[in-house]
Amino acid sequence: MLRYLWENYGAPKLDDHVHKYPGLRPRNITATEDDRAAILAAAPTHLRLFILLCSDLAIRSGTAARLGPDNYDPNRRKLTFTSKYGEKLTLPTTQAVDEMLNMCDLRNPEPFVRQLWHAQPGNHHPHASAKARSQHLTLLAAFGRLKASLGITRPLTPHDLRRTTAVAMYRQTRNLRKVQALLGHRSMQATIWYLDHDLEPVELETLETIKLPYIVRRKDTAA
Repeated sequence: MLRYLWENYGAPKLDDHVHKYPGLRPRNITATEDDRAAILAAAPTHLRLFILLCSDLAIRSGTAARLGPDNYDPNRRKLTFTSKYGEKLTLPTTQAVDEMLNMCDLRNPEPFVRQLWHAQPGNHHPHASAKARSQHLTLLAAFGRLKASLGITRPLTPHDLRRTTAVAMYRQTRNLRKVQALLGHRSMQATIWYLDHDLEPVELETLETIKLPYIVRRKDTAA
């Protein structure tokens, strides 16, 4: 508006004095292989499954805490659940996740992570952390304590493990649609937000190629 008034009505030029809002930058923290390996090796059984669900399958931590037998098809080795925004999502389970789920009782309606917590000596307290919200917060706190005990000082969270997997999948496939399907995003914009910090260098070969006539580029691609 200030620029419009200056350009059209001779008002004082004030727009340079207004600080432009830069917008929020996406969180760009990802886990290293060493971080992930150390955390998984030191985690108790229930926390290990929670971490694997967030890491191997890039599932949101709140959803990972709630997944149970109703979400799992052991014959197809797939987990089906509803995402944060109401999208139905089906993901194949990795071998590491399958090994943990095989330790659970599929006839027990309790979430898998809670089943494994109950299976540890001294943890069978039927009224403790009964609410799903409390269970999720308890897992987040346990993750933080475990990380600190290993000397990992970076502000790494279970959600950063989800981001780590998304970035790794994009680097492996260069396919944004696959990353979008993994994350269960309704819009591509949300997916790009996860990858916004992962810029790639511009190659001279690419710059030279795009200057060629279309028919030449098409012939080279076909060859």
